[in-house]
Amino acid sequence: MSRILITSALPYINGIKHLGNLAGSMLPADVFARFQRAQGRETLFICATDEHGTPAELAAAAAGQDVADYCAEQHQLQKDIALRFGLSFDWFGRSSSPQNRDLTQHLASVLEAQGLIEERVDQMIYSLADKRFLPDRYVEGTCPKCSFEKARGDQCDGCGALLDPTDLINPYSTISGSRDIEVRDTRHLYLLQSKMQDRLRTWIDGRKDWPQLAKSIANKHLDEGLIDRGITRDLVWGVPVAHDGVARPGFENKVFYVWFDAPIEYIAATQEWADATGGDWKGWWRTDAGADDVRYVEFMGKDNVAFHTVSFPATLLGSGEPWKLVDQLKAFNWLNWHGGKFSTSNRRGVFMDAALDLLPPDLWRWYLIANAPEGSDTAFTWEQFQSAVNRDLADVLGNFVNRILKFNETKLDGTVPDGGEPGELEIALLASVQEKIASLTENLEALEYRKAAQDLRALWVAGNEYLQVAAPWTAIKTDRDRAAVVVRTAINLVALYARLSSPFIPFSAAIIAEAVGEAGVTAWPLASDAGLLDSLPRGRTVRAPEVLFKKIEDDQVAEWTKQFDGVEE
Repeated sequence: MSRILITSALPYINGIKHLGNLAGSMLPADVFARFQRAQGRETLFICATDEHGTPAELAAAAAGQDVADYCAEQHQLQKDIALRFGLSFDWFGRSSSPQNRDLTQHLASVLEAQGLIEERVDQMIYSLADKRFLPDRYVEGTCPKCSFEKARGDQCDGCGALLDPTDLINPYSTISGSRDIEVRDTRHLYLLQSKMQDRLRTWIDGRKDWPQLAKSIANKHLDEGLIDRGITRDLVWGVPVAHDGVARPGFENKVFYVWFDAPIEYIAATQEWADATGGDWKGWWRTDAGADDVRYVEFMGKDNVAFHTVSFPATLLGSGEPWKLVDQLKAFNWLNWHGGKFSTSNRRGVFMDAALDLLPPDLWRWYLIANAPEGSDTAFTWEQFQSAVNRDLADVLGNFVNRILKFNETKLDGTVPDGGEPGELEIALLASVQEKIASLTENLEALEYRKAAQDLRALWVAGNEYLQVAAPWTAIKTDRDRAAVVVRTAINLVALYARLSSPFIPFSAAIIAEAVGEAGVTAWPLASDAGLLDSLPRGRTVRAPEVLFKKIEDDQVAEWTKQFDGVEE
């Protein structure tokens, strides 16, 4: 497949996202997008703010704003922070867009025509204290399957079971905390996922490239038996339940469930991109328009997997239309805060805006990718973060770049030196570098982020080890040609590091590339290239940049620990 479509889980609209949100979807998606572009592949990286549902209404009310104005403001805020982190979205859309409204209504209509949507009289939780029906996530109680005491009305975080609010034992409103609630009849539309059980099983069985985490979650729900899901809610803010602009009778005060319309926004955001740029959205999303040659990769946290392996595919498959389905779904575990959870209300953890106020984005990017929560949940600690910055970036990469370029300025006139021929040491180095590039490339293609980061660090280490053995500062005293070979080889390594590091730490990589006259050169190197260590023109002026990575001191760690650990819950 020659083209790469990438979607990241949509960040919810109410507030700045924390480092766990960044690590679990948006950042790894960006690394993959940058890597694919560097290989010359046509790549489209789509994301958007998820704007519908009760949380947006409540957040807007708390801010004293109209919900539409609140969402517009928060969308721009999240977009700006994403750009500051170097997230290279081709389009960052909005689920409140006209495109998503129209497509959501269209898919609901065709699903109903396929016999997969029906009206049902439902029983929903109504809060007398709040004077409103409570959406799934605003009802909590004890899980009937595992007895977890803070299960939500749509899903239990204790056992992962998908639930309905009326399933909960001793439910209460999370808006007011009131247990003065009752079950009332209300009419809603249901997506008949149970009819899709066999088709989804066949489709999921064919997803050979999915990581075990995604497959196990999908199969768990299939093994338990799919349940039909309500796809409308008694709310005002959202996609109206309508067809061809006409409200469905009896549904004038209802909207589509946010978990029905939000994944559809992946397609709708691509339409937004096409409308703004003149692109061809159908060529990315419809197999009857050329999407057969697209490799579609989704990135998300494990709590989103059920909706993207069951509900969204049921929507697309069930429509009977030729929609492109996901090829690879990269699911991440959770990045926690010292073993607990990030908490906005309790001021615990680092959120994206605060992170950028403290330190440059590349420091966060490197740590979060090198410690990606792939195999299990992981906990952010300041000590691990300090070590990743100081040992990997400052002591290994930064030291190598500044050390060789400053030596070159002092001893060899600050140009790529001519003279001499590579010896056995350089031949061995080339073989080692080629092997490591091959491994790095393979692991990035396979979406193995920790392994890829280890490969990249090993490449940086190889440069430092080469300098230690080759010792140009000694050779320059008696054999200038030999010193020239070593310095030339090392400067070519600097250029190579800039290209290989660009998906991970793009801002620093750009500074490194500029220092050796390779600004804008990001093409991914071929491991088989015999000229990897002798590609820069001899005589080119190169210079040492300012210190690339400042070390994090112990007193800073102590200060930040106190600042961000928050109050007791």
